[in-house]
Amino acid sequence: VLDEARDEIIRAEIKRFYLKKNRPSVSALVREVNASCRAAGLAPPHRRTIVARIEDVDLAKRAKARGEPKIEKSTIAVPGKFEVSRPLQVVQIDHTKADIFVVDEEDRRPLGRPWLTLAMDVCSRMVTGFYLTMAAPSRLSTSLCLLHSVFDKSAWLREREIADPWPVAGLPDQLHVDNGRDFRSRAFQRGCEDAGIDIDWRPPGEPRFGGHIERLIGTQMGKLHLLPGTTFSNPDELGDYDSRRHSAFTLRELERYIALDIVGDYHQSIHASLKRPPIAVWREHEGTIPLRLPQDRMHFWLTFLPEDERTLRPNGIHIFGLRYWSAALAADVGRTGKRRLLIKYDPRDLSRIFVRRLSGNFVEARYADITLPSITLAEAKSSREWLLAKGKREIDMGTIVRTAIARRQLVEDAKRMTATVRHGKAVGRKPRVEDREWGSLRGVDSSKPVPFVE
Repeated sequence: VLDEARDEIIRAEIKRFYLKKNRPSVSALVREVNASCRAAGLAPPHRRTIVARIEDVDLAKRAKARGEPKIEKSTIAVPGKFEVSRPLQVVQIDHTKADIFVVDEEDRRPLGRPWLTLAMDVCSRMVTGFYLTMAAPSRLSTSLCLLHSVFDKSAWLREREIADPWPVAGLPDQLHVDNGRDFRSRAFQRGCEDAGIDIDWRPPGEPRFGGHIERLIGTQMGKLHLLPGTTFSNPDELGDYDSRRHSAFTLRELERYIALDIVGDYHQSIHASLKRPPIAVWREHEGTIPLRLPQDRMHFWLTFLPEDERTLRPNGIHIFGLRYWSAALAADVGRTGKRRLLIKYDPRDLSRIFVRRLSGNFVEARYADITLPSITLAEAKSSREWLLAKGKREIDMGTIVRTAIARRQLVEDAKRMTATVRHGKAVGRKPRVEDREWGSLRGVDSSKPVPFVE
């Protein structure tokens, strides 16, 4: 039995000091309680009494106040599990920063850690699509991941020299996403609504609602820990390993590695929950589910692509340092005035863009130089940066500095000479004939040799 005064002190110190995000220890709390009791002229309580008062606080509230998500999660009842009856009924999408450094295409210098956006079918556990980029999660990365999920991947696989099949395609009925700003953007919501895709946002602070995709992300990150340049999952695993120095994969190479792993390993391996390979579950349902594709594939494609505005010049559209042309644009040349045309582009393939004409219809414009190969937006930016850096390395700063000083001295001399003459003072010498002729067209022609005279 504890007197009311000391009991009140213990509970007040637990609230003031112990239930904080920096998670003070019990020993630190005991010291705070003892100090408060002595200041009040009371005998300090026993440690067991203080621990008992801590346990009186609801565990879930205590864990939330102290920032202990694992403990908080353990207090939540999960009576069942989330299941769906057929493929593409629910697709989950999420982002993660990859546990690996990538290098530049040109000089192989370390660039940083890319972001991976993954989409997964809950029924079959098949990966429906992914997108890898150096940019932070945005509407663009989410949209490009969705486009990769919906459309056939045969050509995409051929470009990356991958022979294994990736049969997933089609519109999902519902997307499960978190509450990130990219998933809340009006453009993304409008595009999904037009295509008949419902969006189900994960309740804030409820990670279990996205457990399927989070486990998949964990699996994929584990595969990257085997590659040069990995950062592992935490500093303890990293140890003395220098991720930047050992990095070797470019973004393109890492994309192909992830694709190979997905179609050649993950899809073909026994899934812990299904007890079957994901591709076997997909094949089982493939012939029985109606494959729902966008009614207007081009409209759906353009809805999710990023956009910009450019002026139509007589020789075409200029964007990203490249020039594009389409015969259909000839009718609009000189008729747009100051109006800028809407441009849609795919950052994964800059060989073509889509231009909205004055009529409102989109036309496809391709490189004006048809010999140019297809490149990504990241490659275009990297190449420009590399050329700029190369140009800077070729600059002779010594010459530039000497020239600047010589020009500065020339200006001062010219000003002093002019001021002297204007004040009627002697200049010091008369100009020679050579001086008067200097710079005129009557001088010696430097393109012709002067005959040697003994």
